[in-house]
Amino acid sequence: MPKTLDLFADTQPAVHEARGSDRSAFELGWDYAHYRLTPPPEALADAHPVRQGWQAGSAVFGSRTLKPTPQVRKWLQLRLGAWRRGHAFEGTQVTPNFLAQIDVAVCPITRQTLTHASGAGSDASVDRVCNQASYAAGNLAVMSSRANEAKADLGCRDALTVVKQLETSGLDTLDGLNALQWSRLAVMMSFATLMKHDEAACLPLLVLPPNRLRLLNPVQSLQAVVTLAFTEMQAVPRLRELMAHLPAPSRHDFQVFVLTLQARRLAINIKWGMKTDGADLRHALEDLWTDAAVNRRWQRFALQLDEAACERAVRMAAKLRLGGRGWQWLPQAAATDGWAMQDRAPSKPPVKRIVQRT
Repeated sequence: MPKTLDLFADTQPAVHEARGSDRSAFELGWDYAHYRLTPPPEALADAHPVRQGWQAGSAVFGSRTLKPTPQVRKWLQLRLGAWRRGHAFEGTQVTPNFLAQIDVAVCPITRQTLTHASGAGSDASVDRVCNQASYAAGNLAVMSSRANEAKADLGCRDALTVVKQLETSGLDTLDGLNALQWSRLAVMMSFATLMKHDEAACLPLLVLPPNRLRLLNPVQSLQAVVTLAFTEMQAVPRLRELMAHLPAPSRHDFQVFVLTLQARRLAINIKWGMKTDGADLRHALEDLWTDAAVNRRWQRFALQLDEAACERAVRMAAKLRLGGRGWQWLPQAAATDGWAMQDRAPSKPPVKRIVQRT
């Protein structure tokens, strides 16, 4: 976004006069012009702030424009959608480059290969994971438009209610998703939703965190790190190192849980051989969490801890490089920077957060 718009105040008074959401719309129009793109017809009405910014930018840039990449087009589309709905958009971290980093080839909810601009439910769509927060880094993920439309403005607990309704009603799908897909959607939404420790500890890890998604609940951070450890060789010896730093009463149950995961991981190797990697391995690890024994043993361990103990465990996991180098700690303020969740924060928030990254 331009930082020197007021330099053109003499020739374009609207630049100087725009305020609040109109200023955001003006800057959006300016960026459309910077990439020599035309805003959608509804944004070209007389006196529309997007049109004003587009006209001002077109007069300044002329033919000296930038080449629009698919990520730039998506960035502009996402900003326009946020502005239309009256939602905040954090524009410092959420850039075209950021959107390229979170891009995926397969929908994490439906596991369907994503298409682009086909008009089908398989088209890739970027949206907020937690609908109660803004469009900001750490709260955005790519999924199919079918999954996104089903999510609508629901929260994670709403999605869990849908799962129960499907299980008791006998219906196969609701809004295009089956019960397992709704469960994955609920779990993904829970990552970016502040929850009580006991509530978060009882959720199965049916979907691994997508890249750059921030996990706000420490117990789910630990759950993800331990599961991701099994994407690498020799996971159990390194997890034993982590076990030594856990509270003594919980170590036996942690060992039982890890050995359970190891047995299921070996079964994956037997079934798929060494061909399993990338998305296939992620899906196989996620499917381990449909096993009742895995969930039972995880909960027996996790419910002995509190948030502080989970924080310490994940910090140690970071030192041991468990689960690879694709994640890092962020201070609480940085983790939810731009999320507009100040009024929703708990009275005793965790000190740190975990974020997936490339």
